[in-house]
Amino acid sequence: MKPYRWTRIAAAAGIVALLTSGCSLLESKDQSLQIDPPQTTGTDAVPTSAKAASTAIANPMQITIYAKDEKGFVAPIALQIEKTESAARKALEYMVDGGAVQGQLPAGFTSLLPKGTEIRGIDINKEQKLATVDFSKMFTDYNLADERKILEGLTWTLTNFPSVEKVQIRVEGKALTEMPVGETPLDEPLTRALGINLEKPDQVEYGQTTPVTLYFLNQNQEEFTYYVPVTRLIQRTDQVDEAVIEQLIAGPDQKKGLTAVLPGAQLLKVSRADDVITVNFTETMLGADKKAPAEALKAVVLSLTENAGAGSKVQILVNGEAKVAATDNQSYAKPVSRPAAVNQLKL
Repeated sequence: MKPYRWTRIAAAAGIVALLTSGCSLLESKDQSLQIDPPQTTGTDAVPTSAKAASTAIANPMQITIYAKDEKGFVAPIALQIEKTESAARKALEYMVDGGAVQGQLPAGFTSLLPKGTEIRGIDINKEQKLATVDFSKMFTDYNLADERKILEGLTWTLTNFPSVEKVQIRVEGKALTEMPVGETPLDEPLTRALGINLEKPDQVEYGQTTPVTLYFLNQNQEEFTYYVPVTRLIQRTDQVDEAVIEQLIAGPDQKKGLTAVLPGAQLLKVSRADDVITVNFTETMLGADKKAPAEALKAVVLSLTENAGAGSKVQILVNGEAKVAATDNQSYAKPVSRPAAVNQLKL
């Protein structure tokens, strides 16, 4: 993946280079065990209650869009919609404030694309894996504080499709070379190297970093618990898999209001063979019932596969043993791959 020109973005918007990032959120087509998105309730589970469309969907399909929560984080929401051949276009339409998604987002969430924005066209070059989107003029009517969030949500929504790795933006048929409010440069296509909910610890120096995207938890006022991806800049390292687990254990920035997923966990070893990442924890991962918290294991899988790329799988061990069960009764005895949906809403 070609590095994004963050030197110019740093000058324009106060942000810096991310060199690599994870790929698709889609389910891999292999025989490894697939884990489901959060769907149970309780202290060790992730509830899925949220607002949904009141009309039953006769021929449903699933799309994932990114929206802004009440704390300002950009997070994925998986929705059921009527099946369509133009899924990427439909996903963008569902990102427009006051549009098709009205009333379907969880409480506290808001759409990222400005009200009145129209998708004039979308072209996907499958050879280049490039999506070129043409918006109406209303796309430019936003607040400066939302500029980066718009770019993150747009990029991560479209790169959720396996045919898209890069995104180019046009307005009224004309290619944007920079965003109109904060002047974030757009002279190269956007990729997931952009990062999401970018975070830089004070002790880390720009230019000497490795980005890792981590999944923590958040909850709205209706007790809808969901995963939030955070791209954290850490000291430069080649041991990305190990760094991901160490950062998950370190937890979220306490000032941001997110919830840790691995409190008290201890890592023994991380190794990789082909497309399987093996993570070995101590028994501190287990509760009194000898089960591991479901949301913790799912966060491990989401975070590792986000950084390792499409097709990667995760084997979780406790003291070298693969017979790990989660509090939602999901077995982790075999390697698991990334779930097809994150933060799925149930109708």
